[in-house]
Amino acid sequence: MARSFRLPDLGEGIHEAEIIEILVSVGDAVEEGDSILVAETDKAAVEIPSPFTAEITGIEVEVGQIVNTGDVIMVFSGEGEEETQAEEVEKEAPPEKAEVEEKEPEKAPPPAAVEREGPVPASPATRRLARELGVDLGGVPPTGDAGRVTSQDVRAFAERPEGEREPAAREERPPTEGVPDFIPAGRVPTLPDFKRWGDVERIPLRSVRRATARQMALAWSQVPHVNHQDEVDITELERFRKKHKAEIEEMGGKLTPTVFAMKAVVAALKKHPRFNASIDPESEEIILKKYYHIGVAVDTDRGLLVPVIRDVDQKNITQLSMELYELAQRTRDGEATLEDLQGGTFSITNIGVLGGTAFFPIINFPEVAILGMARAKWKPVVHQNEAGEFVTETRFVLPLMMAFDHRVVDGADAARFMNVVKEALQNPANLLLMM
Repeated sequence: MARSFRLPDLGEGIHEAEIIEILVSVGDAVEEGDSILVAETDKAAVEIPSPFTAEITGIEVEVGQIVNTGDVIMVFSGEGEEETQAEEVEKEAPPEKAEVEEKEPEKAPPPAAVEREGPVPASPATRRLARELGVDLGGVPPTGDAGRVTSQDVRAFAERPEGEREPAAREERPPTEGVPDFIPAGRVPTLPDFKRWGDVERIPLRSVRRATARQMALAWSQVPHVNHQDEVDITELERFRKKHKAEIEEMGGKLTPTVFAMKAVVAALKKHPRFNASIDPESEEIILKKYYHIGVAVDTDRGLLVPVIRDVDQKNITQLSMELYELAQRTRDGEATLEDLQGGTFSITNIGVLGGTAFFPIINFPEVAILGMARAKWKPVVHQNEAGEFVTETRFVLPLMMAFDHRVVDGADAARFMNVVKEALQNPANLLLMM
């Protein structure tokens, strides 16, 4: 008796994953808990363990395939001492699946030749199931995100009497049916045939880049962004950083400007709590968070990831230097977990090491603000001394940019928030007092 293993729930709000590595082959004998494949979902690579001690009789996925939660990914033998466990898995499987498989030879009609306006969004496993059951995906009412047809939709449709299998449901779908969920709502223009002007290469939008596209489109479409820009003199802070840099490195950390920015941001969040919030549009409430988990953007070979440092208010500069360095390294090595990438209340992104004078980041939804740091430079600064004379000094100046959600805070709030950040960064003594 064969036992099907479906992609399990990999975390809150996770509905799909990309198969990035298959660790076993058909015919392999595995123990319960052995890793059988690696899936990437919501920016993190996750090893999927075997639920059985058995032989693998079928692999239903391939590398690069997008799989929905609940789709069959592998098939195991059902002989021997695992019989009881097989029965438990069968109880968890949707009851209609067993009925469909038993009646399949009698009730499955040949695939209907329905003319479609475009491809129906569905995973390869769902398409395979539709072929096995003789179901035309064009007539299946979708329940998945962005109009995606799921395996459950196909099974439910297969249970209908043949007379009710009309493709009319497709006419009721929105104009964006079949459009990925990172495309804004509305009619999507048709692209020209770029091959008319030369050679092209098509690269699948996968993994981190796909998740980034979805997240950015969501944030940009849902949040009214406003940007606030300023500069801060960090001459004294840079001297302090260089003075203590070596001793932090000896302890296994890295003393970067971002570490100080994290503490400065927390100081500002405590004085202006609406920046440490999320908005609930359905209940028309602002959710103020009483904890300070700061996300820090990390540039990796796979794309931009935002691991989260928790309880920044409860940690000193040394602790943050070590924790941020270790977490950033794990993120670049692809070892960050889903937990590492969730739960942030405010984000910081620093592209200063790469250059540039300014940029305007997009808010990490559902947060309400993000702080951007560009490259600090030595520049002449004019100021008035105690004698009232205007003098020019060369100072180390850091450009700061902040995007905020105008539904929750206003421009004056942003200026006050930024002033607290500046005050903390301009003088290391002030920053230490704010801890």
